[in-house]
Amino acid sequence: MHDLPRRRPARLEAILADADQAGFAMSCEDRTGSLLATLAASKPGGRLLELGTGAGAGAAWLTAGMDAGARLTTVETDPAVQAIARRHLGADPRIEFVTADADAWLTAAAPAGERYDFAYVDCRPGKYHRLDDLLALLAPGALYVVDDMLPQATWPGNHQPRVDGFFERLPEVANFRATPMRWASGLVVAAKV
Repeated sequence: MHDLPRRRPARLEAILADADQAGFAMSCEDRTGSLLATLAASKPGGRLLELGTGAGAGAAWLTAGMDAGARLTTVETDPAVQAIARRHLGADPRIEFVTADADAWLTAAAPAGERYDFAYVDCRPGKYHRLDDLLALLAPGALYVVDDMLPQATWPGNHQPRVDGFFERLPEVANFRATPMRWASGLVVAAKV
């Protein structure tokens, strides 16, 4: 079985080229992206959230799966990196780009009462800490996806204990059905129940 996607988002090559030129090496890989597009397609008219826009590869995949009525809010702390995503995806009216620290965004989002149908978390907040705050923003049946759970060249030296702690806590999270996968960069796909 060939598990690489046969179709890639139209803007992905340009996003990855600009990310490489900017020295940004943390874009999601194609198998993860393909799964993101497939899962986004399961949420017609849904509200999607991405914590960690990066250069926009994940957002490109998510929007490739979204229908015309779906909306994506994508949050990134680094305006220079997010500028790549804005340049390539900014004309898509389904995307709201937020330049903010994900911790601060989670604090502000909780009182606003927003509920999301899907969350792709590609940064530390919402994954290694503040998981409960992120899950409080998800509607029942919402999907939650994290990647980079297998060792990566971009990991800092002290990162493995964070990953180990996440996996130790995962079975204890209430109202959450999760499946870790040793596939692509190492994924967890979960549903809020």
